[in-house]
Amino acid sequence: MGRRHRSSNLRRVNGILLLDKPAGLTSNAALQAVKKLFAARKAGHTGSLDPLATGLLPICFGEATKISGFLLDADKHYTVTCRFGLRTTTGDAEGEIIEERPVGDLGERRVAAALAGFAGEIEQIPPMYSALKHKGERLYKLARAGVEVEREPRRVMIHAIELLSCSSPVAQIRVHCSKGTYVRTLVEDIGEQLGCGAHVTALRRTGVGPFGEEGMHALDGLEATAAAGGHHALDQLLLPIESGLVQWPGVSLSVDAAFYLRQGQPVLVPQAPTEGWVRLYEGGSRFIGMGEILDDGRVAPRRLMSRP
Repeated sequence: MGRRHRSSNLRRVNGILLLDKPAGLTSNAALQAVKKLFAARKAGHTGSLDPLATGLLPICFGEATKISGFLLDADKHYTVTCRFGLRTTTGDAEGEIIEERPVGDLGERRVAAALAGFAGEIEQIPPMYSALKHKGERLYKLARAGVEVEREPRRVMIHAIELLSCSSPVAQIRVHCSKGTYVRTLVEDIGEQLGCGAHVTALRRTGVGPFGEEGMHALDGLEATAAAGGHHALDQLLLPIESGLVQWPGVSLSVDAAFYLRQGQPVLVPQAPTEGWVRLYEGGSRFIGMGEILDDGRVAPRRLMSRP
């Protein structure tokens, strides 16, 4: 009875919130705090940030969870502070120091040259302190138990990497990378390239797909908004679902075509793109979901929103 009563107090909330995750919280803890503030029935985040990390964590509510995979697959942007000369168990400041090496002459020119070698497609060996699974067990759990297992290297893309400042033994860099990139591993590999080792002391995510730092909301700010204006005020902070999909072209459907698409039938749309994913609109303005262009040119339904 108690569980049904609690769920009846939860609301149907749809949209995307750009959360500025604070340091010290796991992504799931931040998600649960926001979900509670909104009294939302359904919500999910779009790509974990380490507890040490801060910055952009898009929260998808309700129907927006259907497009969370697109944000998970999107490119990411980070600002990273590195400390050279020290390696830790986790690759960041939360781990124990396991090695110390002299830094030597570590000027801006030398660091920038090392960074340039990591631009483009590279291979990374995922860290033991990660959420990947080995035989059903999370790697970080094995690592905490003192167990290390072999991990297959992964190919990731570093679209851009730039040195922002360098005051030995600390440097700050900016990274634009593909999904699946481990920034801690990137920094460790840079440290090895420089011969002194390195770890992350601060990490801030500044971009996910089409979203940047503009429009982010801190947790304490959300709490103040909730206290002052309740759920209505919080709902005004949500972005429309399609705002996370602007990199794909939009296609306008007639009412009839939208009807058949909702029945699971591909439809022919004049002047539609010839391939790839598309945003679908009924009557030119009402977003109804995502479709994919088939080989014969028809638009097939893929991620459709439920009717209100």
